[in-house]
Amino acid sequence: MNPRIHQLHQPQPLPHHTKAKQSQEASFKEAFNEAKSNALQVSKHAQERLRDRNINIDNQKWKQISSKMSEAKSKGVTDSLVLLKDAALVVSTKNNMVVTAMNKEDTNSHIFTNINGTIILDD
Repeated sequence: MNPRIHQLHQPQPLPHHTKAKQSQEASFKEAFNEAKSNALQVSKHAQERLRDRNINIDNQKWKQISSKMSEAKSKGVTDSLVLLKDAALVVSTKNNMVVTAMNKEDTNSHIFTNINGTIILDD
C-alpha cells in the first residue's frame, strides 16, 4: 500500500478551533454568572412584605435601587437601609438582595440594626 493514503486518513488536530470554543464557553459562563450575581434579588420574606403591605415599586425605581446598592457596595457597605418616598427596604449589598420591606409609616416605631449604610431615594 501507498503510505500517503494512510497519512491522509489520520485525523489532524485543530488546536485553535477547540481552544477557541472552550474559551468562548468559559467566557459565556463567566458573563452569565456575573450577570446573575449582579441581578437584584428579592427574598421570599421581602416579597411577602411588599405584597402584604401593598408596596409597589416600579421597574425604574428598582433599577435605581440596584444602582445605588452597587455604589454602596463599592464603598464597603454590606447591609443597608434604603429609604424611599413611601417605603423602607433593608438590603444586603453583599448578596444583592432585598431582605425585608415596610411602609414609611411603619418605620417610625422601628429601630434598624445590623446595617452599616443608608441609601435615601425619596424623590
